[in-house]
Amino acid sequence: MKVRQAIPVTAELGDTSKLARFDGEVVCEPPNNKLDKFGGTLYWKENKYPLSNQNMLLRGCVLRNTEWCFGLVIFAGPDTKLMQNSGRTKFKRTSIDRLMNTLVLWIFGFLVCMGVILAIGNAIWEHEVGVCFQIYLPWDEGVHSAFFSGFLSFWSYIIILNTVVPISLYVSVEVIRLGHSYFINWDKKMYCAKRRTPAEARTTTLNEELGQVEYIFSDKTGTLTQNIMVFSKCSVNGHSYGDVQDVLGHKAELGERPEPVSFSFNPLADPRFQFWDPSLLEAVKLGDPHVHEFFRLLSLCHTVMSEEKSEGELLYKAQSPDEGALVTAARNFGFVFRFRTPKTITVHELGQAITYQLLAILDFNNIRKRMSVIVRCPEGKIRLYCKGADTILLERLHPVSQDLTSITADHLNEYAAEGLRTLVLAYKDLEESYYRDWSERLRWAGSASEAREDRLARLYDEVEHDMMLLGATAIEDKLQQGVPETIAILTLANIKIWVLTGDKQETAVNIGYSCKMLTDDMTEVFVVTGHTVLEVREELRKAREKMMDASRSVGNGFSYEEKLSSSKLTSVLEAIAGEYALVINGHSLAHALEADMEVEFLETACACKAVICCRVTPLQKAQVVELVKKYKKGVTLAIGDGANDVNMIKTAHIGVGISGQEGIQAVLASDYSFSQFKFLQRLLLVHGRWSYLRMCKFLCYFFYKNFAFTMVHFWFGFFCGFSAQTVYDQYFITLYNIVYTSLPVLAMGVFDQDVPEQRSMEYPKLYEPGQLNLLFNKREFFICIAQGIYTSVLMFFIPYGVFADATRDDGAQLADYQSFAVTVATSLVIVVSVQIGLDTGFWTAINHFFIWGSLAAYFAILFTMHSDGLFRMFPNQFRFVGNAQNTLAQPTVWLTIALTTVVCIMPVVAFRFLKLDLKPELSDTVRYTQLVRKKQKTQHRCVRRAGRVGSRRSGYAFSHQEGFGELIMSGKNMRLSSLALSSFASRPSTSWIETLWKKKGSEGSGAGSPSGTADKTLKV
Repeated sequence: MKVRQAIPVTAELGDTSKLARFDGEVVCEPPNNKLDKFGGTLYWKENKYPLSNQNMLLRGCVLRNTEWCFGLVIFAGPDTKLMQNSGRTKFKRTSIDRLMNTLVLWIFGFLVCMGVILAIGNAIWEHEVGVCFQIYLPWDEGVHSAFFSGFLSFWSYIIILNTVVPISLYVSVEVIRLGHSYFINWDKKMYCAKRRTPAEARTTTLNEELGQVEYIFSDKTGTLTQNIMVFSKCSVNGHSYGDVQDVLGHKAELGERPEPVSFSFNPLADPRFQFWDPSLLEAVKLGDPHVHEFFRLLSLCHTVMSEEKSEGELLYKAQSPDEGALVTAARNFGFVFRFRTPKTITVHELGQAITYQLLAILDFNNIRKRMSVIVRCPEGKIRLYCKGADTILLERLHPVSQDLTSITADHLNEYAAEGLRTLVLAYKDLEESYYRDWSERLRWAGSASEAREDRLARLYDEVEHDMMLLGATAIEDKLQQGVPETIAILTLANIKIWVLTGDKQETAVNIGYSCKMLTDDMTEVFVVTGHTVLEVREELRKAREKMMDASRSVGNGFSYEEKLSSSKLTSVLEAIAGEYALVINGHSLAHALEADMEVEFLETACACKAVICCRVTPLQKAQVVELVKKYKKGVTLAIGDGANDVNMIKTAHIGVGISGQEGIQAVLASDYSFSQFKFLQRLLLVHGRWSYLRMCKFLCYFFYKNFAFTMVHFWFGFFCGFSAQTVYDQYFITLYNIVYTSLPVLAMGVFDQDVPEQRSMEYPKLYEPGQLNLLFNKREFFICIAQGIYTSVLMFFIPYGVFADATRDDGAQLADYQSFAVTVATSLVIVVSVQIGLDTGFWTAINHFFIWGSLAAYFAILFTMHSDGLFRMFPNQFRFVGNAQNTLAQPTVWLTIALTTVVCIMPVVAFRFLKLDLKPELSDTVRYTQLVRKKQKTQHRCVRRAGRVGSRRSGYAFSHQEGFGELIMSGKNMRLSSLALSSFASRPSTSWIETLWKKKGSEGSGAGSPSGTADKTLKV
């Protein structure tokens, strides 16, 4: 939420009569896309007034805490900042879509080639043979030569063979995708009961690509974390509070903690607040002056608004959850912020109401990284209270605080090592004369028309020096439930996870450890912090050299230069031994993304198991995603929860929005949405993998059945004088793709699965075939085509050979055109039905009904079309009365159909049997072990992570925005909107083939012992 307010001179124009007399003129900058800056001047009543971004409402924003406002339109239409920032909407298509388009073009070319071959055959046949039969087989009117007859035959065969081009394929694909989308929407295991939010597939075109993701780009705050801040620890006057110790003086673990501190003495305490160290409350009760001053600062130095619905029932409305957590902590420890006016703040200190005069608010911004208030105490003393980042405040302290600063810095290191977000607190007493002089200069700077921000910043900087250190706070931004487990499982699925966050490097690194992206087992964590192009290039080079040196030490035996000369970026990935991580700052990333260095950065990053980009802008997030898309050719997925993640979500192949604390901008721009990060595991490993598997099996079978059906016409052309005569009757040709074979393949495409969902989650390596695009590619396409052509050859020539000398039971000749057509058609329907039965891995009642129902429908329609009743109704359309009954009554015909089916299907069965026995896939092994271990319980071993020594890292916690202080001091009332880390089972990561043979060779053996722990070093 951002603060916007009118300038004082126009703030009183709320009355429409006064507004009608307004005749000011605004001169401002030209239209641009900078959302955080605006410069202009209002000329009115012979005066000029400066306008800044704080006075602007952007198009698309929503009013909060106010019912209405009047405004003057500065930019409209495409000139607005919103439209200036909007890029082209990118139409997302899957790799299978692009491959399908290419294959359809190839098939069309194949159709033309068949037409040309048969047309040439027709011309030759008419020239050599047909010319001799002109007396009773004359050419059609207008045909005067064999060449022209061949030309007409070409177009006839294009029409007859057009069924080889899968026109209905696209409709069927969309129906299947729609079904997959509904499965995602209906998944109760992806439903968040707390927020009453189900998962939602906002598009139906990307489902199968969910099973091919190689890179995940994730925001941190609100995506990996809950964006709910909890006051966890603090340091006051060199003493650290918040660690609970047992009777032996050791730090108690989470499960061993006693009951939380009771705040029953305080009737205004927030019952939801919990703190575990009773010594801090004892210090408050004993009257420790430093502790009292510590909480007094927290109760005064903020921009929180208080609403008292009933006596003693306080509701704090904070601009950021960080600030709300700090004020709530002060409230529970007896320093209760009750209410404020533009010039006063009332605090109940241990039950006594004390009102402080609010003299000034030195507001927060991203450059200052601190905020201060100047208050006059009841005894008349003027005091400045300040809180901010340690890197900023520690250098502004009075030299007398040096010893305390050293102790507090150690505490900050400990807090940051635990992934906590820290703030430093300090105060300063001001002389009355100095404050008067400074206040007058502040008033003049605030009314300046030029360089207003710079002048105010210099005055703020002047007064915020030589402060006395009070202590530090540590806030926990709790991880969402299941984040470590989800990241661990996705990593085992060979998915690389990059975190792109606007937080500080230290905070991001600590969260990386908390969610198991970074571990103590890693060989090294590289941190790139260079401020120039040369520094960044050198740090990246050193990181690559270290990784390559480690690879040489284990005997890979190649030179680094040879690897760099390779055109494939995967060369370094193949060479690296050990696990590495890369952490890069935003200013360094800006250089790394330049055209001459982006390949070096990407190669280094891709060689690492984890990548964390800190202090990045929304544009840089999108640039990182685009870089991976450009060079790696892998499927990317971006996930975030805020408006700053929209660019990244739109740029990635797949965008996922988290409906969290930061609104629904990310959800509206996403392709899929849900409420918790942990659901991503199920979305990819279950729904994504199944969608990819189903789509690939559907496509393979679809191409197979079309070629098996159509190629029979091609072979028949060589035996009918290339006359464009069809084998099947016209009704069978019409109904084949619509009735006889459409529903079974749709059922397989919608419902099929190779292993149950539990096994998909338990064996992440099952996800790899999608990443490698193994189930449907050009090779698989040609295999399906070859199988279809093979089937068509047998489908035509076996009945043709049998019918050459076969006779009926009465001794009459069996061979006639209609009997042959019925035999071939029946063989075709039975063969393709048996084939889809073999392809179906998961049988449902719907599959049974569609497959056997399609066969029954074929015979019902066949006998109906050859019935006497239909002939009497339409004598010109159904002339062959009783042909089907007579043909299928012959044992020879059924033997022919059985022989054709066996010869077509047996090679497929034999091949699959041998493959399953000699070279099984991981899914085959999983199904086998599932049958063997049906009654065995899976045992999980938990490996406890060793303690980690934290280096000097701050975790600055203050997601605040500038403007609230000015609004409070202006006197205008405002109403603000209100605002566990789980242990995970360590699983060893083995290759797909290793896992396959281990599970095949030993049913009862475990997955292997955990790998040895390597020393982790942090390179800065």
